[in-house]
Amino acid sequence: MKWIITAMLLAATVSFADEGPAVLHFKNGVTFPHRAHQGYMKSDCKQCHRKQVGKIPDFGKDVAHRMCRTCHAIRQAGPAACRDCHKK
Repeated sequence: MKWIITAMLLAATVSFADEGPAVLHFKNGVTFPHRAHQGYMKSDCKQCHRKQVGKIPDFGKDVAHRMCRTCHAIRQAGPAACRDCHKK
């Protein structure tokens, strides 16, 4: 029984070992609370990082708008207007 608990704790530790940055900073004053999103997604990284954890392929303005706005609309949460993300 003890080995099962130890294995579960080890698996949990390994899955959160590389959490990435707490906040990402992009152009035009956009900040992305990465750690908070990990909590929202229950650390299912593949929700955003489709194929592999790390940089999102072809990530830029168009991809960010499509991914972020779609997710926020589905969840009915998060910023929706341009000025909510693009702080001057």
